[in-house]
Amino acid sequence: MTLIDGKALSQKIRLNVKKEIDVLDSIGITPGLAVILVGDDPASKTYVSMKEKACEEAGIYSIVHKMPSSISQDKILEILDMMNHNDYIDGILVQLPLPKNINTTKIIEAINHEKDVDGFHPFNVGRLVSGLDSFVPCTPLGVIKMLEEYKIDPKGLDICIVGASDIVGKPLLNLLLNAGATVDICHIHTKDLKAHTQKADVVIVGVGKVNLITKEMVKDGAIVIDIGINRLKNGKLVGDVDFENVAPKCSHITPVPGGVGPMTIAMLLENTLQAAKNRKKKKEDN
Repeated sequence: MTLIDGKALSQKIRLNVKKEIDVLDSIGITPGLAVILVGDDPASKTYVSMKEKACEEAGIYSIVHKMPSSISQDKILEILDMMNHNDYIDGILVQLPLPKNINTTKIIEAINHEKDVDGFHPFNVGRLVSGLDSFVPCTPLGVIKMLEEYKIDPKGLDICIVGASDIVGKPLLNLLLNAGATVDICHIHTKDLKAHTQKADVVIVGVGKVNLITKEMVKDGAIVIDIGINRLKNGKLVGDVDFENVAPKCSHITPVPGGVGPMTIAMLLENTLQAAKNRKKKKEDN
């Protein structure tokens, strides 16, 4: 059984990103990332703080707009418009979830798709579905990078994704389809989850339910990617997979923590770097 070390891979990617940013810096281009954080959700605040720190280490200029949950939708749209027209901001990220009084779709659609480093804008979603170059959501992209690092080629593999969210499951489905995999996607309405996971060469799960995937649900030699993050009452972080009992059956498996989690931020840095490169090319073309 091989443990897929997302922490080590993310550090490797972050070092490469820093090297490229140093080169851009030398010619007067500093990648910039703007983050909108609405409300006081503790998890969101933690994620944003981690992103800030990662940007600082990589040499990315970052600014966080912290707003109260009472802020109006129009005010958020006004700030987004300002960011869209700021030539020093390459990437814009709206931390989700937003308060219920805010229309998330309208906010995402208001981001300039060229600065949509989260890959959530319908323009980028459409290009991903079509197999065209686009910004790809960070967590699914991180999963693909992990497979590449461990020489796991999705082409021809039977892959079962458990969780059909717009942020993880659906983009991952399209990335794997584009890579030549046969993909089965399950969700809350799937009748017999075990029947789907048991036959898969690769099981990828991200729904936020402790011990959802048990040893009876995976075949011998399967590859298991656990995107889930759950905090137990004792404070311990675990995924959606019964790791202790499932791991011995696997050829490869990701731990939680230290698996997919660190890759998400690494991919955000990579996407922001790409946005800055796009700005440089646009400038040269003009």
